[in-house]
Amino acid sequence: MQQNDNDRWGLIHALVLDGRGGARSLAYASLESLRLEDGETLWVHLDRSHPEAVAWLRSRDEIGTFACDVLLEENTRPRMLALPGEALALFLRGVNLNPGAEPEDMVSLRVFANARMVVSLRLRPLRATELVIEQLAGGQGPNSASRLLLALADSLTDRVDDLVAELGETTDSEEERLEQDSRYTPEHERVLSLRRRAASLRRFLLPQRDLYAQLTRTPLSWRDADDSADWNELSNRLIRFVEELELIRERASLVLESEQRRLNERMNRTMYLIGIITAFFLPLSFFTGLLGINVGGIPGAEFPYGFAVACGLIGAVALFQWWILRRLRWV
Repeated sequence: MQQNDNDRWGLIHALVLDGRGGARSLAYASLESLRLEDGETLWVHLDRSHPEAVAWLRSRDEIGTFACDVLLEENTRPRMLALPGEALALFLRGVNLNPGAEPEDMVSLRVFANARMVVSLRLRPLRATELVIEQLAGGQGPNSASRLLLALADSLTDRVDDLVAELGETTDSEEERLEQDSRYTPEHERVLSLRRRAASLRRFLLPQRDLYAQLTRTPLSWRDADDSADWNELSNRLIRFVEELELIRERASLVLESEQRRLNERMNRTMYLIGIITAFFLPLSFFTGLLGINVGGIPGAEFPYGFAVACGLIGAVALFQWWILRRLRWV
């Protein structure tokens, strides 16, 4: 019953972090009358496509009109905004693991955070938030708003790690098959798709890397003392992913170039052989055509051994041509 009521208001979940790694769930009707105890933090996760969720967000004085407008923008890129009252607005991207979707078509997660409250918004389901909820259910989750932001970012980064590893393995497989089998022809669409996926991921990870680096340097009184080191570690992980994606793009290009070079060599070899055969038979065709014209006066027409002589002459010309081609090292 509580879940149905939450769905009606566009509330995916509302949790009160107890400050010890656990959390308790709230219904939508309890949000207005909620009074947080010392050490507790409210986390509200909303479906931003739901009108009631948007109305609730705009009703919160601590968020403000400007922050609401920014959080509800249609198109965003990973970035961070510092807001009045030591609050933050974060725009993050996560791997799309929804059925039938391309993983690199990354899902947007918008987050408002201050010392006692975190509000996150999404349009499509995101596995990263579910993993954080599982941690809280097991009593091993974040204990503050600061650690909740880190947990969300860390979960998003883990999903990226898996996808980058998958792209790297696919690239390795293509390179190995190309090296081991000279007759193997890579599927151009597959390799181009690999490059396209790497480019799509890199497009969002570059600004997200900068966002994590910016959070490392952002002073906030409600942040934990060791947060900077953790954000710096996340930034370094994304730097590694971006470099790996750039390498994947280059390796995919090399696979295509290698295959194109092999095709060109094969075509040149074929054209070369055709040219040699054409050059070899051209003089012979001239002789046979000359001797085959239907006019009087053809030498040897009355000679009983004329055909044998003509064949011997053509054979001698063929041998002479072969000797010339060998001396020129064309064959």
